[in-house]
Amino acid sequence: MRMYDIIEKKRDGGELSESEIKWFVSGVSDGSLPDYQITALLMAIYLKGMSDAETAALTGAMAHSGNTLDLSRFKDLSADKHSTGGVGDKTTLVVAPIAACLGAKIAKMSGRGLGHTGGTVDKLEAIPGYRTSLSPDEFINTAEKHGICVIGADKSLDPADKKLYALRDVTATVGCIPLIVSSIMSKKLAGGAHNIVLDVKCGSGSFMKTAADARLLAEKMVTIGKTCGKNVSAVITNMDVPLGSAVGNWVEVREALQVLRGSREFPDLRKVCLTLAAELVSMSRGIDEDSAEKAVEDALDSGKAYEKFLEWISAQGGDISVFDDSSFCRAEYSMEVKSRRDGYISSCNTEGIGLCAMTLGAGRAAKDDVIDPTAGILIKKKRGDFVKQGETEAGLLTSRRETLEEACRRYCESRTVTDAPPEPEPLIYEKIKGR
Repeated sequence: MRMYDIIEKKRDGGELSESEIKWFVSGVSDGSLPDYQITALLMAIYLKGMSDAETAALTGAMAHSGNTLDLSRFKDLSADKHSTGGVGDKTTLVVAPIAACLGAKIAKMSGRGLGHTGGTVDKLEAIPGYRTSLSPDEFINTAEKHGICVIGADKSLDPADKKLYALRDVTATVGCIPLIVSSIMSKKLAGGAHNIVLDVKCGSGSFMKTAADARLLAEKMVTIGKTCGKNVSAVITNMDVPLGSAVGNWVEVREALQVLRGSREFPDLRKVCLTLAAELVSMSRGIDEDSAEKAVEDALDSGKAYEKFLEWISAQGGDISVFDDSSFCRAEYSMEVKSRRDGYISSCNTEGIGLCAMTLGAGRAAKDDVIDPTAGILIKKKRGDFVKQGETEAGLLTSRRETLEEACRRYCESRTVTDAPPEPEPLIYEKIKGR
C-alpha cells in the first residue's frame, strides 16, 4: 500500500476503504509517514469530504491508535459528557456530581483551555491539592467507589489525534466536519464510556457559529458514535453569551459551588446543567426523560449533588475547606468596566470575552503559558439587559496588573449597546438522539 495512491484516490473524490484508513492512521501513529503526505491527505479530505463509513473507520482507527480505557466493570452505567468548547463553561463541575449521585459512573478525562475556551482541568487545579493525574487503576477504582473521577487527558490515549490535530491547526484544515467528528469521537471511544452526551455549542463563542452547522456536527457525531457501538446523544446549546456570569478558573469553581448549593442566581447555567445531567441519567439508568429530569432536579435541590461534589473533590486530594474561605484565591488587582451610554446590550462577541479573560491570565495563548487561577471576569450585565451610562457591566480580576487596560479594551469591543433590546435567543436549541 502506498500513501501516494491514497492521496490520489481522495483527491479525485474516491472513497477510502477501511484498510486504507487503518494503514494511514498506523503510519501517523508510528511516525513512518512524513508530515507532507499526511497534510496532503488532510487537505484532500477537507476539499472532498468523507462518507459516514469513512468517518467511522477513521474514528475507530484513531481511537485504537494507542491505549484505551476498559470501563466494562461499570456495564451500562459508564457515562461521559463532552463539550465542544465555550466561555464560562463549568458544566462538568455540576453535571458530574448530579449524575453520579443518581447512579451513573463518571470516569472522565478532561482537557485544558487554549485560546478563548476554558478547560475543566484548569478549573479543578485551582482547588489546592486536587490531583488531575492518577494511575489507570486508581482512576478506575476512584470512579467505582465514589461514582466520579475526573483527570487530565492521558497522553497514551489516541496519539493519532494529537498528531493530526497539530497538523490541521497549521494547515487550515481544522474546519472540516469529518475531521472534527473523528477527533472528538475517537477520544470519547478511547475513554471507554458507553453513554456519551455531547454538549455542542453554537454561536460567537464556539467553533460552530450557526445552528445549522452545529446541528450537522451533532448529527454526524451521534451517527458515528452509534456506528461504533456507543449510546450517544447531543444537546445543542447557545454560546452567543458566556454561560453563567463568571469566566475564569477559580471564579467558575465558585459559581458552580453556588449552583450546587441551590442558588438560582444563574438560571442559564442551572438549566443547561440540568438538561445535560438528565440526558446522562436517562441513558445510563434506562429511564424515561421526564423521570430523569425530576430526579436530577431533586438531586440538585436536596443538596445530594453538593454532597457528592465534596466527596469527589476530597477523594482526589482537594482541600474542600477553601470553599468557605472568602479570602482564598482573591485577585490582587481589579477593574470595573463601565457602560459608555444608556441602552440595551444587544449583541455579544463571546469569543472576544474569552480572549479578554485570556489576556487577564485565565487562559493560554500558547500551550506552555502559565494560568493565573485568580484571573477572570464577573459579568454584571448580559445580552438583553438595560444599562445606564457609568453603570458597571463587568468586573475584571487578575494578579497581573499590566493586563487590565488591554483586557478592558477587549471587553468593551466585545459587546454592542443599542437603543432597542435584541430579539430573544433560545438557550437550548434542540436534542439529537442516537437511540
